[in-house]
Amino acid sequence: MKTYAVISGLVVLLLCFFINSNFNSTNKKRVVNFNDYEKYLTLNENLKLENIKTEIDFWEKKYSYSPNQYTYLIKLASLNSQLFDITGNINNLYTAENLLLDCNSRVNGKSASIHRSIAKNYISQHRFKDALLHLESALYLGENKLNTEKMLFDVYMELGSYDEAKKKLTIIQDYDDFDYLIRLAKWNDYKGNLDDAIRVMEKAMVLANQSKNNQQKEWIYSNIADFYGHAGRIEESYQYYLKTLELDNNNMYALKGIAWIAFSNDRSVTKSSKIIDFIESKHLVPDLYLLKADIYEYQDNIPAKEKALKMYFNVLEQNNYGDMYNKYNALLFAESSDKKDIALQIAKKEINNRPTPESYDLLAWTHYNMGNYQQAYEIAMNYTINKSHEPTILLHNELILKANNKLTKENSNKSELLESLYELGPNLENQIKNI
Repeated sequence: MKTYAVISGLVVLLLCFFINSNFNSTNKKRVVNFNDYEKYLTLNENLKLENIKTEIDFWEKKYSYSPNQYTYLIKLASLNSQLFDITGNINNLYTAENLLLDCNSRVNGKSASIHRSIAKNYISQHRFKDALLHLESALYLGENKLNTEKMLFDVYMELGSYDEAKKKLTIIQDYDDFDYLIRLAKWNDYKGNLDDAIRVMEKAMVLANQSKNNQQKEWIYSNIADFYGHAGRIEESYQYYLKTLELDNNNMYALKGIAWIAFSNDRSVTKSSKIIDFIESKHLVPDLYLLKADIYEYQDNIPAKEKALKMYFNVLEQNNYGDMYNKYNALLFAESSDKKDIALQIAKKEINNRPTPESYDLLAWTHYNMGNYQQAYEIAMNYTINKSHEPTILLHNELILKANNKLTKENSNKSELLESLYELGPNLENQIKNI
């Protein structure tokens, strides 16, 4: 569910050098208060992390004494997946995958729950077609089919198989079920019904609060914070990131959300940078440097921006992230002077991996940047225009239509883009206003 929408505008690196470092949007209210989150930036211990490491040590010792007990490996796989969530270390995810594949082999592929666990791992790796294969095996085996149907909805959405996703949504329909409601919210968001999506999320939040399930509460608080941000309800978004941190003092996703509010809404580079520096010391993921690059661009500090982008690619080079950062790379390369052909290759690969409007947008945007305006227009008309409400895609559509002299008052989404400035980020404000 988490789409990391908080950083959706970070990789659209179109330079707008007119912006100064002053907060010039007087109609916006500053919401970030350092006193609210200061305590989360001074934590030296992560009890959840330490507990997981202790548990891993415990189960590894048990397994060493009883190597025939494959269920111990399932427990270790789960713990390594949790480590990945906390640290961002991709190797933990691969360790979990190898453990699960070992288990699957030992039971000759006859456990639906193991297939679902492998599918969940592959979703994290953005290997959605591989995830689908394991979910189809789980569905055939039949054990706990409802959980499989829910995950099939998730994968079909990622693959752009929206008709199939809708069928699964009907199968799992239960308005008293948390899992159903969060998927219904995702469907409404995809359809462009953000207000309905938020209402459904709020109903899911009521269920989570009633259940007193902290894991559900942490998930719903952080995700509804994203939704409120999309809707321009920044104060509410901020408060729910704080509520997430109350449950988990080391929730880096919530801290990144606050960093984005500080930057995009409050235009406070100091606050945002301080948070990002802390996250970097605890949870190193490549896209953190894209946020840094955005901030440096806003300050018109181009050398620092280039250094941040270099660090981004260094982290990618030092770790095997597979296809997880294809989108970001394609957008960056599309706007480079000498790597547009690489962007084209990545875009085509993404379309093969997941033929969604987002993937076709990468292709259209690359052709636009190559000067192939007609080709970009044909792709956009067939695959992205009126197919997605993602602000980045709407912006690309707008520029592609303009380049082909096809932009009119009737097909323009400029007003919607102006409403999405918070998501897109301050570096694009003048460009959008001048379309």
